[in-house]
Amino acid sequence: MNIIHHGGFNQVTGSCHEILLSNHERYLIDCGLAQGEDVTTDVDDEHFGINFSLAGLNAVLITHCHLDHIGRLPYLFAAGYKGPVICTSATAKLLPLVLADAVKVGISRNPELVEAVLARLGRQLQPVDYDHWLTLSDNCRIRFKNAGHIMGSAFIEMDTPTQRIVFSGDIGCKNTPLLPDPAPLEHADLLLLESTYGDRLHESREQRKQRLKQIINRCIEDRGAVLIPAFSMGRTQELLYEFEQIWHELASAGHQHFPEIVVDSPLASELTELYSELHELWDEEAKQRLSNGRHPLSFEHCHVIRDHDQHQALVNRLASTAEPVIIIAASGMCAGGRMVNYLKALLPDARTDVLFVGFQAQGTPGRDIQQYGPTGGYVVLDGEKITIKAAIHTLGGYSAHADQAELLDFIGSANGGVKQVRLIHGEPDAQAALAQKINARFSIPVETAAGTLGG
Repeated sequence: MNIIHHGGFNQVTGSCHEILLSNHERYLIDCGLAQGEDVTTDVDDEHFGINFSLAGLNAVLITHCHLDHIGRLPYLFAAGYKGPVICTSATAKLLPLVLADAVKVGISRNPELVEAVLARLGRQLQPVDYDHWLTLSDNCRIRFKNAGHIMGSAFIEMDTPTQRIVFSGDIGCKNTPLLPDPAPLEHADLLLLESTYGDRLHESREQRKQRLKQIINRCIEDRGAVLIPAFSMGRTQELLYEFEQIWHELASAGHQHFPEIVVDSPLASELTELYSELHELWDEEAKQRLSNGRHPLSFEHCHVIRDHDQHQALVNRLASTAEPVIIIAASGMCAGGRMVNYLKALLPDARTDVLFVGFQAQGTPGRDIQQYGPTGGYVVLDGEKITIKAAIHTLGGYSAHADQAELLDFIGSANGGVKQVRLIHGEPDAQAALAQKINARFSIPVETAAGTLGG
């Protein structure tokens, strides 16, 4: 058995891992796009980084449908892959929306091409329920377990005649709005574990809600906009859930004036509707709200913009007037999408607040704003140098990724233990810090891009 990484090993994004069980049996775990500084010259390849053989590739297994885990699927199809694409049933419902948007934004808006990709996906897509063992061959069976990262996300258990390998995908935080906590591990001979936040701890849910309230109060007082760059799936829905609760508490206390919340993303609005349809996968807290007649994802003072002309009109209005409003738009790392137009117009305004709720990869505009904004620096957007006078905030508690303590707890949840860990999806400092903690707590060997600790 051998594992080859085609992305997402010594970097956070671009997840793509090939497992070779024999010369005639190979599987691909995820097929994602690299982002920020993770992008290499591979993007110049004919099939955008599909520079490995497809011979003997039995199946592609998808952990969840964020772009850094599925964004290279159209290029995999173009390279000639015609085998099954296997994922959870929820991911299978969400994937066509995300992939269609990815094609329109990153490849072509030609409707015939978009339809061709979706038709190909439909023929090859194979949904599987959580906790169900699927036999792939005499030598391999797999099972998807809830990872608590976004709707439909999973870690994958792979059993071979000699060992169990677990691919974590992205592990979510505990007490995440809407989603159940990640399922516990059973056991693993080899655990490939994400390490995005392997060197830090998140705020608690209550702490982040209090900080969010403070930013809302500032928005009301100075009549400025709050800009929240958020991925269309996951963070957007969790933020709406949290805002609904805050608005409910304020209304119960007698408050009558609330900033309008604008979700300026056609994709996010469609995904939010699907999240609502998948309410059987919500956690018990969210289900209870629904049974009490409240809808956590659709409430008063929350509006959706789908039309581009409406979007541009709102950008122009906010650039010339002062009004309290909360804008949620993609992209989550400010590398494109409608959020860029808001940032160009409103970053130079001191009344503006920019709120980061997710990881900002090295080399992305989001990381530059996060790093240089607090000192009055600048960011380059669409080739234009934009001075930053806005207040910059980071709420780590809204990350979709488990922090160091939660990653350690995930390993510790294995009743049968974990024999070896290989860290993936992390920058070098994060991997090094987490490796030391794992080795110290569990006395098991930990492999990173820099080498192996313990053993």
